[in-house]
Amino acid sequence: MFNDIGPLELVTVVIVAVLVFGPDKLPKVIQDVTRTIRKIRDFSESAKQDIRNELGPEFKDFEFEDLNPKTFLRKQMENDELGLKEIRNGFDLKKEMADLTDTVHGHESPSSASSSGSSGGRIDMTKKPEVLGRDERPPFDADAT
Repeated sequence: MFNDIGPLELVTVVIVAVLVFGPDKLPKVIQDVTRTIRKIRDFSESAKQDIRNELGPEFKDFEFEDLNPKTFLRKQMENDELGLKEIRNGFDLKKEMADLTDTVHGHESPSSASSSGSSGGRIDMTKKPEVLGRDERPPFDADAT
């Protein structure tokens, strides 16, 4: 709970406590604070136990830390029942972005050059769009509607 308090900060808190409460009342204040913290912890544990009892036996291994999204994702990545590691390892965002940038700028990327001249579903951004006449309609694409 107090892992981020350094020794200098702890000494400062003790000095301020002695100055505020005085050396006579300080032990009683410390007892009251520890008793309050203990009551809060007991109340928290009892609430957790009540929730576990209400959820039923299928949630007996339920941990409240799992409600934290980071913890949940970390546990799911360790399980890997869905094959998420394979998907994550198969997706190279830097390569995809480099290919997209090369396509936009009109350069041929190494992966598109090796695809034997086919566009591979990519749009050629270097082509000028066709200008239609006044009475002409754009081509109809039945798959797009």
